[in-house]
Amino acid sequence: MRKLALSDEILLMVDKPARYIGGEVNMQVKNPAEVEIRFCMCFPDVYEIGMSHLGIQIIYDMINRREDTYCERVYSPWTDMDKLMREKNILLFALESQEPLKNFDFLGITLQYEMCYTNICQVLDLSGIPIYAKDRTDEHPIVIGGGPCSYNPEPIADFFDFFYIGEGETSYDQLLDVYKECKRSGKSRKEYLEMIAGIEGMYVPSLYDVTYNDDKTIKSILPNHPAAPARVKKQVEMNLSQTFYPTKPVVPFIKATQDRVVLEIQRGCIRGCRFCQAGMIYRPTRERDLEYLKKCAFEMLKSTGYEEISLSSLSSSDYSSLQELVNFLIDEFGTKGVNISLPSLRIDAFALDVMSKVQDVRKSSLTFAPEAGTQRLRDVINKGLTEEAILGGAMKAFQSGWNKVKLYFMLGLPTETEEDMEGIAVLTDRIAREYYTIPKEERNGKISINTSASFFVPKPFTPFQWCKMNTGEEYITKARFVRDKMNEQLNRKSIKYNWHEAKLTVLEGVMARGDRKISKVIYDAYRSGCLYDSWTEYFNYDKWQKAFEDNGIDIEFYNSRERSLDELFPWDFIDIGVTKEFLRKEYRRAMEEKVTPNCRQVCYNCGAKVFGDGNCPAINKDQTMEVTLDEGEN
Repeated sequence: MRKLALSDEILLMVDKPARYIGGEVNMQVKNPAEVEIRFCMCFPDVYEIGMSHLGIQIIYDMINRREDTYCERVYSPWTDMDKLMREKNILLFALESQEPLKNFDFLGITLQYEMCYTNICQVLDLSGIPIYAKDRTDEHPIVIGGGPCSYNPEPIADFFDFFYIGEGETSYDQLLDVYKECKRSGKSRKEYLEMIAGIEGMYVPSLYDVTYNDDKTIKSILPNHPAAPARVKKQVEMNLSQTFYPTKPVVPFIKATQDRVVLEIQRGCIRGCRFCQAGMIYRPTRERDLEYLKKCAFEMLKSTGYEEISLSSLSSSDYSSLQELVNFLIDEFGTKGVNISLPSLRIDAFALDVMSKVQDVRKSSLTFAPEAGTQRLRDVINKGLTEEAILGGAMKAFQSGWNKVKLYFMLGLPTETEEDMEGIAVLTDRIAREYYTIPKEERNGKISINTSASFFVPKPFTPFQWCKMNTGEEYITKARFVRDKMNEQLNRKSIKYNWHEAKLTVLEGVMARGDRKISKVIYDAYRSGCLYDSWTEYFNYDKWQKAFEDNGIDIEFYNSRERSLDELFPWDFIDIGVTKEFLRKEYRRAMEEKVTPNCRQVCYNCGAKVFGDGNCPAINKDQTMEVTLDEGEN
């Protein structure tokens, strides 16, 4: 029987003690003494959010299929538990074995959001593992980073032994096999890192040197060891129907943020929105086979007892067998009380028909993401969505019984004008007006529109990576301008308008495009008490500002300047397939307000075809023609 790391007395002193006891349904159980490798996966946020993340479930299942390895889990302790662990000198532990993390061989940390970086420091600190990689010895776990934020690992490079760039299914077995070989032959931590640097997709920061120009921009990022490649190529799993998928995911005792079965139907996106990092770094588009998904759905619902299944994708509407899959799920599970969640759908007749079958239209709301208020700005960001399509989709929804709508926009987009900002209010009101064209006796009560504005952050590996950001003050001014325009609209009483935290967005911008100089700022902010920065109640901008000032780091240098097209970025040593030249051309097309058709219509030679066969139209020549944009294109 497992002995819990925490006494009943301590567990009763904190909120939601089930966060720390493990023992959940489908938890993997192995004898730690009978395995050669101890591996712990960490999500650096609270348990309920981490338990909703599919990526950790995939790697957890994949690694535990090895008889020689035990993969366990850990999440950031909530603030009440953090305080108790420090007071009572309790080391952070894994949920499965309840043993301290410092006893493990590996600690893998998924990097999903920049504002979780101080939580990385917390996990390492509470574990008794030196926060800086340079201070670790052969007695400490090897700390690995992965996930979308690892595509610019530099702001946190000093905290990690190495980063896994790309999708976890391809190389983890090789990493573990090499470690086992090193362990048996008595090789050191340094020797292991030098060996895995030669595995495609692995970035070992200590094996690279960064130099700077006089203007503080990067001059070079070069290997200082022959084992390290000049460019690190991301890892891509091309056959998603013949790889690992967790058909018995761990089910928490308490309600997670996403309390449902998650069925990933495809990876990648054909749309090419110019602000979207995921749409670039996860190229090419790859689909899971329909029969494979049917099998997974059966097994996951049976093994978990969940009453909802969500279809996960960047753009579910683009999955080629969506109609067949949804009809299958409705026929098989609809009568058994299982709800079907369909995020990332374009609102068309098929989507509305499906949602009307699986949702209570009187309770649920429909989500539209126009992102920009005018057609001009939607063309700049390559949204591929016309006002006619937005209003048409809304009207179809209203005629089907919906009267609640959520709208998502961004403020601070490149080339934005006052007309574009006012367009957010005008478009919101036009959607309301569409509703009131329906005869009163056919309406489902009054309309309710919730319009939300986030603030634009330029991300690495997007066509907007060269763009400057607004300051926090500029964002707030813009948000208030839109609020005032909302109050001028005919249907203002039916509209609720809100915006995101501007100062948090400013910090996110620094972390997204920062270099190695930022790690000291993160460390000092953590030492001053910054933790759970993505949570409004704990975010303290003043402490962050002091950490920047103490280190002589200028936020405006990272956020408020337009980059030259030939500037070397901190992440330029990473090869995602999509070329920098393609991104430059897309940036120019954005400034010219030109739309680039989606990948199924025409191939613009982004570079993703380097990964081989799949659903990338560049590979399927019979489906599309290939086009190369030259510098002088008109």
